[in-house]
Amino acid sequence: MTVEPPARLGTTRLPDGRLLAWSEWGPEDGRPVLLCPGAATSRWLGIAAGVPDALGVRLVSVDRPGLGGSDPAPGRTLTTWADDVAALLRLRGLTGARAVAFSQGAPFGLACAAAGVVEALAIVSGTDELAAPDVRPQLPPEIGQLVDLCTTDPAAAAAAFTGLASVEAMAGMVTATSSAVDQAVYAEPDFAAAYRRALSEAFAAGPQGYVEDTLLAMGRWPLDLHAVPVPVHLWYGGHDASPVHSPDSGARLHRILPGSRRTVLDHAGGALLWTHGEDVLAELLAA
Repeated sequence: MTVEPPARLGTTRLPDGRLLAWSEWGPEDGRPVLLCPGAATSRWLGIAAGVPDALGVRLVSVDRPGLGGSDPAPGRTLTTWADDVAALLRLRGLTGARAVAFSQGAPFGLACAAAGVVEALAIVSGTDELAAPDVRPQLPPEIGQLVDLCTTDPAAAAAAFTGLASVEAMAGMVTATSSAVDQAVYAEPDFAAAYRRALSEAFAAGPQGYVEDTLLAMGRWPLDLHAVPVPVHLWYGGHDASPVHSPDSGARLHRILPGSRRTVLDHAGGALLWTHGEDVLAELLAA
């Protein structure tokens, strides 16, 4: 499992003066695909080496506000993230962009899809709206309590998330809650080094960006998922044991999102972005 460092790194200044930090893989004249990374993995963790080049994809990962090299945005929401992405794509001349959203990146990708900022979206091992009334009862008790805190006592929830905002804590939590199939991916030396580098970069400016991300992802989403105007393809693995991904492997999201597709790979885990990234991107380009 080889994961390459970014081919290009940069920042773009938004109209309000904030900087968004980004990275790229693949040809500069390739089809632009926005990558919405998972929790705290920053712009440094792409997909399997060589895949963007093989498919002619210009893969663009962006640090969300307060993570890595992106400036904070106090009071940000999922919808303001879509505004940020729209401005970034416009300023960089990236037309016809599509998006891949992994794990905790799912609501951020859906915000872009709901706003029509991207032309199609692939959600890979994505979290569901955990605070939704029809999802909350399906959660393990410890996750359900955190979800409740996001609504009843956001300060207490923020304190709990701050405790995970380090390389060791995050890597340990992800490994401990993964199946054996995914643990084999995370233990592969090249991948482990790239993953830890991505976490280190994400936390370089402190915990606040990750904390804000998690509060937004675990709270109610201000999105009308029934009206998302672009194609969405949901990808899940049968051996995905993460307690913060979709508890029904995307079945609810598939029912809600109009015209969506859903693929569950029984033999795979949650690390589909790296084990099956070529399949995900190829389907996204054909959407």
